[in-house]
Amino acid sequence: MRPFFTLIIFLSFGFFTPAQTKLLWFDATANFQRFSYPDSIKYYLDKTKEAGFTDIALDVKPITGEVLYKSSYAPQMREWGGFSRGDSLDFVSFFITECKKRGLKIHASLNVFAAGHNYFDRGLVYNGRASWQSYNYTDSGIVPITKLRHKYSAMTNPANREVQLHELSIIKELVENYKGLDGIILDRVRYDGIEADFSPLSKELFENFIGEEIKRFPEDIYEWVKDSSGNKQRKEGKYYRQWLLWRVKIIYEFFDEARREVKKINPSISYGDYTGAWYPLYYEVGVNWASKSYDPSAEYDWALPEYRNYGYAGLLDFYTTGCYFFEVTKQEVENLNKEAERTEAGMGKGKEYWYSVEGSAEIAMEVIDGAVPVIGGLYVEQYKGHPEQFRRAMKMCLEKTDGLMVFDIVHIINYGWWEYLNPD
Repeated sequence: MRPFFTLIIFLSFGFFTPAQTKLLWFDATANFQRFSYPDSIKYYLDKTKEAGFTDIALDVKPITGEVLYKSSYAPQMREWGGFSRGDSLDFVSFFITECKKRGLKIHASLNVFAAGHNYFDRGLVYNGRASWQSYNYTDSGIVPITKLRHKYSAMTNPANREVQLHELSIIKELVENYKGLDGIILDRVRYDGIEADFSPLSKELFENFIGEEIKRFPEDIYEWVKDSSGNKQRKEGKYYRQWLLWRVKIIYEFFDEARREVKKINPSISYGDYTGAWYPLYYEVGVNWASKSYDPSAEYDWALPEYRNYGYAGLLDFYTTGCYFFEVTKQEVENLNKEAERTEAGMGKGKEYWYSVEGSAEIAMEVIDGAVPVIGGLYVEQYKGHPEQFRRAMKMCLEKTDGLMVFDIVHIINYGWWEYLNPD
């Protein structure tokens, strides 16, 4: 009887089943003007509910380091893209109230270790907090991230205690002031990439971690060498794997501390995280989002045996992973006749099975190992002009994980894809 019952639910509600979380993301800057009006907020929350979603993620701290509410610790974003928002609307409170009316759960999302937008020279690292920014060891030397103009997000140094305390203050203030939130989702709790962070502070902290002075820094972490074609490639140094271990320790300890602070204020709030799904390469951004029961050193040569000690899945109540690939099935990746162009942090250009929605969802479920519910996420813009591929990707997330996250509502609006979110 169970398979038949499941089929009836499937046919009655599209491919959404009642037990699964369906989360729609509301980006801060992409929707800044649209969600400055109460009627507009109500209209799109109605559309969200009608489309079968159970939850929303409301971005309240974009990459500039500003926030979308009055704060004692961060500047409030009052203008974006030439549009100014007035003071009459308490943005977060209004969203909470309207979500409750519709039976939608609301999670506040924060971009944690980001404090500037390099395309607009805007944000905290451009306004008195330059020392917080990441220093990246590129093939041209060590460069502050604000000078790397191809990077839109000016990331900070997660090991900097001033940065950590600043971010913790914002998180605590948000949870304290908005008791109606069902959850928070931390985003960008990571390093900028494998090239970050090589500031003097990171050198000092890493030396304390290993208990010795590094004679050749940064070359003893890695160095740039020319290959046979004259192109510069990274060559691992003597401390490379210890460096990777130290960085995931930094991120683990921040997640641990943030959880404790959040739960002190509101024990019932859901504590969540959002990362990319490409785990075999995610060490490049200094993050181990796996369960401690999973041992990456058994599969990957970049991981020391201690690496598993800093898997933070067990600290979470909620985890959403970005299965950000156009190819839905593993077979589609295998059928590619050229390198795929991928732009997200830590991504490569290979054709491994996990460069697909199906494969990345499978590897996420494997490394999380039941520690926390896994919500498979999609980046709608990747499917522009291909609504049926988007529909297939949604079904795959729901089949392979515990739910679905769609990023972002702005693309659903712009493409007019509401009908594809809950098909007959």
